[in-house]
Amino acid sequence: MSGGGQIPFAALEFAIRLSSEASEVYCRDSPTNASAATSSHLQHASLAWMTSQLASTIAMGLAQSSNHCGSFSFRVLFLGIGQTAKDVGRFDLRSGRELCYSSCLFAEHGNSPAAPRTEWVTQPMTREKILSNNPPADDDDPHLRPTRLSEMVGQRDVIERLQVAIDATRKRKDVLGHVLFDGPPGLGKTTFAYCIPNELGVPIDFLSGPSLKAPKDLVASLTNLRKNQVLFIDEIHRTPKAVEEYLYTAMEDFRIDIVVGEGVNARTHNFKLQPFTLIGATTRAGMLTGPLRDRFQIREHLDFYTIQELTDIVNRNARKFKIEIEPKAAAEIANRSRSTPRVANNRLRWVRDYAQSRADGVITLKVAQAALQMAEIDILGLDRLDRKYLDTLIRVCLGGPTGIEAIAATMNSSSDTLEDDVEPFLLRKELILRTSRGRIATPKAFEHLNLPPPSQNQLFG
Repeated sequence: MSGGGQIPFAALEFAIRLSSEASEVYCRDSPTNASAATSSHLQHASLAWMTSQLASTIAMGLAQSSNHCGSFSFRVLFLGIGQTAKDVGRFDLRSGRELCYSSCLFAEHGNSPAAPRTEWVTQPMTREKILSNNPPADDDDPHLRPTRLSEMVGQRDVIERLQVAIDATRKRKDVLGHVLFDGPPGLGKTTFAYCIPNELGVPIDFLSGPSLKAPKDLVASLTNLRKNQVLFIDEIHRTPKAVEEYLYTAMEDFRIDIVVGEGVNARTHNFKLQPFTLIGATTRAGMLTGPLRDRFQIREHLDFYTIQELTDIVNRNARKFKIEIEPKAAAEIANRSRSTPRVANNRLRWVRDYAQSRADGVITLKVAQAALQMAEIDILGLDRLDRKYLDTLIRVCLGGPTGIEAIAATMNSSSDTLEDDVEPFLLRKELILRTSRGRIATPKAFEHLNLPPPSQNQLFG
């Protein structure tokens, strides 16, 4: 299919409806005399041909018109057996939405089918800027996310490998291979997805795995991709299996197959896509199917950050907030941030608010400690829910072993909340053990709560 762009699926459906209406009128108004019987087979056999011809004609016009950045008006002269249909419509290329459509159908008996003729009048639409990726310079709360790999702190091995791949791609003037980032939340997977297209100088589209319920939800984004563009799918492990399988040919061959029609009139249309880079982000790489996981040429796992790296992040973001912070205060915030940049940014925002409300606007060590104490965040980074979990396990359950359901019932909380939000950090800090018999508090947990450590018999039952 020729043209400078790809075809919006909604526009193709619109073209099919136009031709279907013309075919229905032809059937209704066709002659009923004796000669109709002899032309009946030719009549019905030509309907599918006329439908596909008109759809293809409109689709090619779509691909050639204004790069999907405006609207087009069209006038279709549909000449079929015993039928002339004139369709006039207007279609919005940006939203894939029909703006207006009027149809004038009348019968003119004929003897042979003819290909549809389409007259195009392109009317570009003015594009109004709604959102901007660059906040104004005087914004009180600027966007903290880095836009270049050189601005990122930590993950040096990952950054170095990506820079090699990006540099080679630029020299070849080729498309970057598909990239998969996995790791715990808040470590920078989405930040990498922002930085890569900026390094390549290409646009990016964002999708979320849970929002893709069926392959049709993916078609519009794929067919409107520009050459070498980046498509980012967050939480890609939550996409249904049907959507994953639909991505196979798109990732490997840069094409998708769309079935138009039903029954014997069904046709498969092969749409060639522009070369693109798919970036996937997941917290559970094991939930991806093997075929999809193997189609990512670059796979990177993100690790937790060191205290020094978090301190650098806190200092940098404090400068973006235009607030003064002492080095010891930055280190204190970083030490209570669970080795996660997202948590460090949230802690910094709270300390900034406290400093501006209760102090003179300068974040000193005492101000940072007082702010974090008010938020009930201790020196290990545990919050009130974490300490309540440990208190329940040690004081009520005598240190365990205890099942998660018993702990959740005692705390009047959900077991899913404890497993997903509380236990991962406690396990990483070696405060609890997860065994087949249940959860067990370690001596380190007793020490942190200033309680006498259990005896050997109490610890292992």
